[in-house]
Amino acid sequence: MNKLIVFAIILLTLSCKEHKKEAEVKLVEPSTEHTPFIWEAANLYFLLTDRFNNGDTSNDINFDRTRETGILRGFKGGDIKGITQKVKEGYFSDLGINAIWMTPIVEQIHGGTDEGTGVSYGFHGYWAKDWTKIDPNFGTKDDLHELVKEAHARGIRIVLDAVINHTGPVTEKDPVWPDEWVRTDKQCTYDNYENTVSCTLVANLPDIRTESNDNVDLPPQLVEKWKSEGRYEQELEELDAFFERTGHPRAPRFYIMKWLTDYITEFGVDGYRADTVKHTEEYVWQEFKTECDYAFAEYKKNNPDKIIDNNDFYLVGEVYNYGISSGQFFDFGDNKVNYFDPASFHSLINFEFKWNSKELDYEPLFKKYTEVLHGDLKDFGTLNYLSSHDDGSPFDANRVKPYETANKLLLSPGTSQVYYGDESARQLVVKGANGDANLRSLMNWDSIAKNGRTKEVLNHWQTLGKFRERHPSIGAGMHQMITQQPYVFYRSFSKDNYKDLVVVGMNLEKGKKTLSVSRVFEDGVLLHDAYSNQDVMVENGKVIITSPYDIVLLEKK
Repeated sequence: MNKLIVFAIILLTLSCKEHKKEAEVKLVEPSTEHTPFIWEAANLYFLLTDRFNNGDTSNDINFDRTRETGILRGFKGGDIKGITQKVKEGYFSDLGINAIWMTPIVEQIHGGTDEGTGVSYGFHGYWAKDWTKIDPNFGTKDDLHELVKEAHARGIRIVLDAVINHTGPVTEKDPVWPDEWVRTDKQCTYDNYENTVSCTLVANLPDIRTESNDNVDLPPQLVEKWKSEGRYEQELEELDAFFERTGHPRAPRFYIMKWLTDYITEFGVDGYRADTVKHTEEYVWQEFKTECDYAFAEYKKNNPDKIIDNNDFYLVGEVYNYGISSGQFFDFGDNKVNYFDPASFHSLINFEFKWNSKELDYEPLFKKYTEVLHGDLKDFGTLNYLSSHDDGSPFDANRVKPYETANKLLLSPGTSQVYYGDESARQLVVKGANGDANLRSLMNWDSIAKNGRTKEVLNHWQTLGKFRERHPSIGAGMHQMITQQPYVFYRSFSKDNYKDLVVVGMNLEKGKKTLSVSRVFEDGVLLHDAYSNQDVMVENGKVIITSPYDIVLLEKK
């Protein structure tokens, strides 16, 4: 009897060892198939169209926008051609960017307004006057067609910015829209759901009556404008066809949805970032997604030779102050709303990431995000950022830690949002500027060309960005620490027949370093360190790398 027990114990022990070995070694065999594009793992570049690059100086001034403005409150010449120029030069590809989000490019109010910081014009794109036309300061339809074509040719998606919540401010050149279109009397106090949704964001920013289902006529200023431009009949015909197809009432929000989705049908843009989401009824975004999906399908049907993959249309929402710790819900105080819904948003901008990055070291940060994204937010996503156009408390306003910024943003689970100039330490504190103008300075191309430190910072961002682009496991995979000291972790991801696996070491000793990889790669596997650009063989469950860097990015050769 005792011999039988001993024999059973031996068999059990051997079995456990075998299972352990299988669990540690045969995690995911990296695939040699083409790397798929996955929005949850995307490396997205966010830029202010007017501030990024001036590709056409002939369109710098339009509609006599010549009043003296507050510092960084006027148009500076950036345009769609400037973005396309950098696409063609390979700037985005070198940075590992596979999606570009541009601020709104629709025609802006013609006049300027003083918000208390000097005269401002609508250079940022959020003060719409006519959703049906591209503002000539930004370019033309031909310019947008070329941008989409050149970006798609390089595997880069184009995301536009959708504003349904409000028109531009009222000025001497820009009359208020009719009462049945907008409310101007009640300003938001943000203390409950109603006082966040059914009100104007700030003074002199007329709020679209998105709750209305009443049939309304076109604003007379648009009718007059379209007639003077010789396109009134065409616009009317298109609107009639839209409302006949959809059965929607001719309510304000549906006019705007038609105008916004035209950019999908005509140009084939890949996504929209939705502005001021929590200031509009949640069903509005479900309706918008339906129209976006229809328009995207129509574009693909009409342009089969221009389809770059089978991804759905991307819709990411700006629910201001939403944080990943809230899971799927945003709390208004008296009402909790779930904006994560297959019928509306797949992803939300994560305003919490900058605070997490300040409070947490790498491992607790990465662990937190992989647990939430594969738990409460499974099948959804977040867009993480560390600086942006309207967040006055960026992670590193003075740009003293650009390497840590890159490490935390580009190596964290979730979609990464690189704000223009993050990669080149563009200053976010500008002498004489007030408020968000500090965040919206001109892209520092001169520093990139001439400053040695800037070039070094950019090179770090490029190396991490291209590694992230090649490996969806970084943003969308499972995270697991291998060793705490030295700090080494792996990420694994699989979808259909594609499998991806990487090992990353951080805060390592410069010079010779030994990393344990036995849980991931077997002996004899040839790996490549993408940071130091050298190959290394796995021996005795370890790799030994000698480099002057404190970071290692390992991928299968």
